[in-house]
Amino acid sequence: MSTNWRISSFNGALLACYFIPTWIDAAYRIVVSPIHGFYERPNVAVALFVSDHLQLAGMTTVRLAWLLALGKLSLVAFFVAFLFLLTRASSRNTGAAGEALAMALAIGSVISFASMMMASSVGEMAALRLHVSELLMLLGTAIVMLFERPAVPQAGTTHCRFNGLSLQESQLLNNH
Repeated sequence: MSTNWRISSFNGALLACYFIPTWIDAAYRIVVSPIHGFYERPNVAVALFVSDHLQLAGMTTVRLAWLLALGKLSLVAFFVAFLFLLTRASSRNTGAAGEALAMALAIGSVISFASMMMASSVGEMAALRLHVSELLMLLGTAIVMLFERPAVPQAGTTHCRFNGLSLQESQLLNNH
């Protein structure tokens, strides 16, 4: 079994396993039926806040719902990119997948925090619990990424196959 998994990579993969299906489902419901999907449990706090406090027209509410769906789909895209980079051993060892994970965490934290504040404002307790738990998962992974040391290349593994040749020297098959 491979032992070169970083704790933030493993934690990010677990987050991706949660956020990809749930937020694709929420975004898909908004895309199919914007108003009906906007008033379902994952988005109800935003929908109630918009209808109660902003008093927007119907088409503007639909555009706001689509904007929320676009934000959720962009988080999903960054998590998919993170999982793709995580499958490659070279990017996993060097920590190169961290940028995609950091963008997913940033986008998800902003959406979850805004949804949490809106749920608190309208008094929707079930939505508040959902968004608080999502925000805590995202912030926990961000804290792990913040305090985890950068990946250090392992000693003794060099990928130089030219054995010290300069750029001007040529290496021929019969040249030792």
